[in-house]
Amino acid sequence: MTTQETQTSAGPAILDFPTGFVWGAATSAYQIEGAVSADGRGRSIWDTFVSRPGRVLNGEHADLAVDHYHRYRDDVKLMAELGLKAYRFSVSWPRIQPDGKGRINQSGLDFYRRLTDELLDHGVDPWLTLYHWDLPQTLEDAGGWPSRDTALRFADYAATMHDALGDRVRHWSTVNEPWCAAFLGYASGEHAPGRREPAQAVRAAHHLNLAHGLAVRAMRAQGKDTQIGGCVNLYAITPETGSPADLDAARRIDGLQNRFFLDALLKGRYPQDVLEDLRAVGELDFIRDGDMETISAPLDLLLVNYYSRFTVSGTPGGAASAAAAPTDSGSPWVGSEHVSFVNAGRPVTSMGWEIDDSGLLEILTWVAREYPAIPMVISENGAAFDDELTAEDAVHDGDRLAYFDAHLGACHAAIMAGVPLRGYFAWSLMDNFEWAWGYGKRFGLVYVDRETLRRIPKDSALWYAETIKAGGLRVPAE
Repeated sequence: MTTQETQTSAGPAILDFPTGFVWGAATSAYQIEGAVSADGRGRSIWDTFVSRPGRVLNGEHADLAVDHYHRYRDDVKLMAELGLKAYRFSVSWPRIQPDGKGRINQSGLDFYRRLTDELLDHGVDPWLTLYHWDLPQTLEDAGGWPSRDTALRFADYAATMHDALGDRVRHWSTVNEPWCAAFLGYASGEHAPGRREPAQAVRAAHHLNLAHGLAVRAMRAQGKDTQIGGCVNLYAITPETGSPADLDAARRIDGLQNRFFLDALLKGRYPQDVLEDLRAVGELDFIRDGDMETISAPLDLLLVNYYSRFTVSGTPGGAASAAAAPTDSGSPWVGSEHVSFVNAGRPVTSMGWEIDDSGLLEILTWVAREYPAIPMVISENGAAFDDELTAEDAVHDGDRLAYFDAHLGACHAAIMAGVPLRGYFAWSLMDNFEWAWGYGKRFGLVYVDRETLRRIPKDSALWYAETIKAGGLRVPAE
């Protein structure tokens, strides 16, 4: 695969991406589907979480979300009109198994069959994620991710989905961002299930990794011609200064955010320094013989979600997640609660996340250099801004357009540096339920009117469509 700069007959030069590069957009089930009680769907931990006062900004919930469950045909048509080559979506586990185990809800399974067929009929390749944080509530009641049994149940669910759709869906990923599910869900409490139990969060992190490995094994056993990947959210980490305290802070956050998951998936071990940090909250006797071999089952792809860079300090002051909810919460940084996160002065999104495309290039080249060779895909990358719909039914989101342009530029630079990057999925296809922030944070390429749920492509969507059509980025005129 090679890239080059070409001059088009229309005028501007294009930074070409490789032939076969995957151009897509991503969503997750709970954030867009709605229909939380339709057709036999069970209750998820997020249904419970949003029902608790003070957990979600303005008391908002996802009972309707953007009603993708009923509007999926129009949404797929819109994807095709924008020229998307692939669509990354997640499956609602409680829609398939209302109790998280046992009986299969055929109505739920049929929805994803219809969605898959609709995508294929429109020339959009389906990329399926098995878990994007909506654990069946019955499994949480039985212990949730801190319980080893949840990982076993996940493998059964993965096998069910893969058996049903593996003939039509070629690309699969297991657990989306296990760091968030473990540490925002069980340590800081800012995500469902809202627990603040640091020792249990560490157990959850391991069992999420184990669930991944068990699922890979279960799907491989079916012998289907599919590609399977693991999905991690990675951050470039910078110490505020060169002081020993700040260098140690960077080591700690890089360890828990990045290396704890990457080392497990790709090297079959946890970093020793991270294990020592985590022993501050208890022994790690839940890691059993054979677990790491299971977790590091060979993968076809590594899916990388990237949004920002962390600048950290070891000066005590209390850590706050970069995705901190608008409610009082504990620290997700188990064993490193003293680390502070510093605003380094870069422009920020409406989430308060600093914009740094150089961090994406840094992360991609680091993974390619430090880990066994594996094809990579950017499975999420995007930004929330305060979008406004004009009287002419347009959304002029220049900041988001610039964000995508810069980060795709970093992707191109990574490819030119030899990184085996195979695709890019913008987050998100459309505005949706942004977890504890409700509907106030808009990440979409497509604007969703909250009153009518009408979909309006933003300027960034039209730009992305032209980028896909051109097969690369326009080079600014000098």
